[in-house]
Amino acid sequence: MKMVQAIIRPAKIEDVKKALDDAGYTSLTSIEVKGRGRQKGITQTWRGEEYKVDMLPKVKLEVVVPSDKEDEVVEIIKKNAFTGGIGDGKIFVLPVDKVVRIRTGEIDGKAL
Repeated sequence: MKMVQAIIRPAKIEDVKKALDDAGYTSLTSIEVKGRGRQKGITQTWRGEEYKVDMLPKVKLEVVVPSDKEDEVVEIIKKNAFTGGIGDGKIFVLPVDKVVRIRTGEIDGKAL
């Protein structure tokens, strides 16, 4: 099993969520986070004064899938989170050793 984590723009969460849902991946977790990438934030102007915003709002999505589905999920996220601009985000894929459904005690694939 794999955990696909994606850090994306908040404006793209609904597009990504719908695309994952349409493909049959209904279970996911989203967390509002702040972060910065290579650009180290942005400079904005307010009332003629420049100021730096170095921690930008993002959404972190987590989806646990069977190992043979990770590439499909990555492609869905990549396609639907894309704007072409700096700050579109990153996708990380991590191994998952074990999953346990608390309510039933089911383990691994049955718990997904």
